[in-house]
Amino acid sequence: MNKLPILLVALGLLLLQACDTLDVYEKMAFFPQHEWKSSQKPGFSFQIEDTTSTYNIYVVIRHEDAYRYNNIWLNVITQAPLDTARTQMLNLTLANNAKGWLGAGMGDVFDHRILITRHPVKLKKGNYVFTLQQAMREDPLQYVLNAGIRVEKTKP
Repeated sequence: MNKLPILLVALGLLLLQACDTLDVYEKMAFFPQHEWKSSQKPGFSFQIEDTTSTYNIYVVIRHEDAYRYNNIWLNVITQAPLDTARTQMLNLTLANNAKGWLGAGMGDVFDHRILITRHPVKLKKGNYVFTLQQAMREDPLQYVLNAGIRVEKTKP
């Protein structure tokens, strides 16, 4: 039996996965008790070398189906190279009454990748640090598994 067609299909699948690789950065903090205390402020640091490209920045949230709210309030602290830290308070929508959870779900776990830049942004060369702090009234915030940052180059 000729194994060449199977090899070609496998190679094609591998190439498709390679096209979907992360361009810049994605990292998540894990909350072992499935609860996020406001005192827990995970930080994420990455280096930018390419200043000619534009980037989209996302907050990534993973939670259980038992999460009680349609949103999450976050303080997002951004430290750009040679700049002062800036804090934004963001209200991120995780669900609505018409569709339910807006993220991708498997079983009782839901992943949300939420764009926090209004349009693609240019970034300066150097090290960036993003810090996330939950700012909900419930503290600790139950049923949150992970929170993180994703940075992608925009496609030309």
